[in-house]
Amino acid sequence: MADENNVTPNSEAPGADRKIIKKYNRRKYWTKRKSFHQSENPKEDKLVFRKVSIVIPLYNEEESLNPLTNEIRKAMAPLNMDYEVILIDDGSTDNSLKIIKEIARTDKRFKFLSFQTNYGKSAALQVGFKNVTGDVVITMDADLQDDPHEIPNLLAKLSEGHDVVSGWKKKRYDPFIKKISSKFFNFVTGLLTGIKIHDFNCGLKAYKRVVVENIKVYGELHRYMPVLANWKGFSISEIPVQHHPRRYGKTKFGISRFFKGFIDLITVIFVTRFVQRPLHLFGFLGALAFFVGTIVNSYLTYEWFRGIALSNRPMLLLGILLIIVGVQFFSVGLLGELMVHNFQDDKEYAIKEKNIL
Repeated sequence: MADENNVTPNSEAPGADRKIIKKYNRRKYWTKRKSFHQSENPKEDKLVFRKVSIVIPLYNEEESLNPLTNEIRKAMAPLNMDYEVILIDDGSTDNSLKIIKEIARTDKRFKFLSFQTNYGKSAALQVGFKNVTGDVVITMDADLQDDPHEIPNLLAKLSEGHDVVSGWKKKRYDPFIKKISSKFFNFVTGLLTGIKIHDFNCGLKAYKRVVVENIKVYGELHRYMPVLANWKGFSISEIPVQHHPRRYGKTKFGISRFFKGFIDLITVIFVTRFVQRPLHLFGFLGALAFFVGTIVNSYLTYEWFRGIALSNRPMLLLGILLIIVGVQFFSVGLLGELMVHNFQDDKEYAIKEKNIL
């Protein structure tokens, strides 16, 4: 295992990288916070975890990687725990892959996986989850905005009996538009899902391994990891974490991600509430449309018996359309129920404990 103090940046990396590492000053950038091993309660100073897996997706973060990995070593050293760091290169086009190869060569606790092209953060996390060996999984971003020295605090909260601990960037260092959109996004998500946390999209989270083994992340669903975990019956908690301004590169946030986030929210709500019972959704919509259409046409039928012509009444077409749409919705729900029945699998259920083979 490589000496923590002798790990150097890649000798083949550009000269600019060496200057960045020389300028890197922990005292100036990283804020010390009270961590797990500094607890005032001696009973809390007992970690119940054997090994920690840290999963870090990254895309074009060549300047941040060496400072980040050095800080992870410093944050984990006082815990005296076995740990691994899995760096997932999401198809970077800069020198990120070259740098993480050198990091993995000099320190066997660091592993990497590189995608051929950019598949997105959700894909990177899912692949990382499949390769972890620890009983606790920490996720964080690679842009130095997430503070590795928060890991002991996440572990402390997780050891209280929670299954997921989400970071809350209470004081954010992001562009104004990102702050406002995130607040709105978190408010709507909490309102629709009933999960009372402040920051669903914080990259800094801790999970018990059983959680990541029972949830599937794809598309852009990494924003809704707490929702997916809650759907499986896992307990969710939250702690404030230190957030830092971006030092290198540029944000990957764009206005398109804001709209994609709400489309994915609809997906998550459907998946978590109705994937096992599609008729509850489509049957309700179908019955509602059929009921309204029947009322409209019943009223028009009464008018026709009174001798009022219906040839120039648009409501007649509306009533017929609602009845047809109602029957179609109900039919879709029935077809969905048949598919769920035929493809039901016991793997869909998260098992908490068992005493059978």
